[in-house]
Amino acid sequence: MWTYEHSVETTAAPEAIWRLWADVENWWTWNADIVAIRIDGPFREGAEIVMTPAGEDPVRLVVADVVAGERFVDEARFEGLVLRTTHRVDAGTGLATRVTYRMEITGAGAGELGPRIGPAVTGDWPETMAALVKLAAA
Repeated sequence: MWTYEHSVETTAAPEAIWRLWADVENWWTWNADIVAIRIDGPFREGAEIVMTPAGEDPVRLVVADVVAGERFVDEARFEGLVLRTTHRVDAGTGLATRVTYRMEITGAGAGELGPRIGPAVTGDWPETMAALVKLAAA
């Protein structure tokens, strides 16, 4: 298994973060790497998201878990691997809101492939999360 986690704190309300997450078709407004995105229905468990990163083939994600206002989990599967990303919003220190993304790569070969694939997927998280919280705080 391979894991990576990144967190930021913001003065934005948790509800503002959640609204941006639940508005999947507008993720491109805070995730500069997305050139196209769509969801096959409401933002709920079982929904399929097709996201096209710049210069890459479309990636299919399934929303594996949703706790409205708190967290959602998406999963991508390919070549025997499962890339599971948890997006969570919690109370931070003081009056702040803490936003956390955590990726776990499991499956056959995750120990070898995870360190190669994981950083390529998570490398822009600090910038993406900074843009997310900036928009939520506006």
